Amino acid sequence: MADRNELGTFLRSRRERVTPAAVGLPTGHRRRTPGLRREELAMLAGISVDYLVRLEQGRETNPSTEVLASLATALRLEEAERLHLSHLATLNDRHPGLCPTLTEGVSNTTITVLDRLDGTPAFVMDALTNVLAWNDSYERVFGATGMLDGDPPNIVRYTFLDPRARETYGDWDRGAREQVASLRYYASWHHEKPAFQELVGELSVKSNEFAKLWSRHDVGEKMRGEKLLHHPTAGAINLNFEVFFLPDHPQRRMVVQVPADAASSEVVDRLLQVEPPAEPAPLRLVTGA
Repeated sequence: MADRNELGTFLRSRRERVTPAAVGLPTGHRRRTPGLRREELAMLAGISVDYLVRLEQGRETNPSTEVLASLATALRLEEAERLHLSHLATLNDRHPGLCPTLTEGVSNTTITVLDRLDGTPAFVMDALTNVLAWNDSYERVFGATGMLDGDPPNIVRYTFLDPRARETYGDWDRGAREQVASLRYYASWHHEKPAFQELVGELSVKSNEFAKLWSRHDVGEKMRGEKLLHHPTAGAINLNFEVFFLPDHPQRRMVVQVPADAASSEVVDRLLQVEPPAEPAPLRLVTGA
């Protein structure tokens, strides 16, 4: 499933999203190209059409920082898209030792932090949305939704392949788009790794919705926000979430979630007060894929 010309494919996908009107160009008639023509983008970015063609076709793979900045400005890229473009432009020069690994375990310090967040659902996931560790509060609130099934549990796989996800997420469409955009963002680091290719390949084959969203090449990383979940027995829960990157591994994220309103706080409190098993399970740890 790896695209050997990730940079060119991304540039074409962004060029096709920008309308002439959005950049002050006349729309004209008989336009066969969605978005901007190559000639128009080249003019806006201050580069030759031939150079843009070579970039999009993968015959030029080392654009300068100045060219990338000009293209990003001309294409009206957002911050996450600019970073993604920069990552893609360095794929060929990147030494394997500089690429984040997917297999390192979660540090003892991170485990301690999770454990100390008593009463606050929190978990750690990697670039592929594998859930590597979570605390008891998270399991009490989310375990019944099926989100922690799997070895390791995987958020994006749950979203697209588990029928329960459509009942769990209050806005499944938005959540699905955001998850695919985040996975695509990390593709610039991991697109050639077997675990990444296997996940994208599986989802593309088993879910037409995932395949359609993946082909859009949207990128983004939602660092905070509010989401509505439906617990199978406790009902609706509005949660505010915050994402924290772990300093010992730049592709690992800790997600902390707190109730967004009084009613949701009462629901979470009830779930956390449920009697634990006779022998409480230790904080769950899973090694990366």
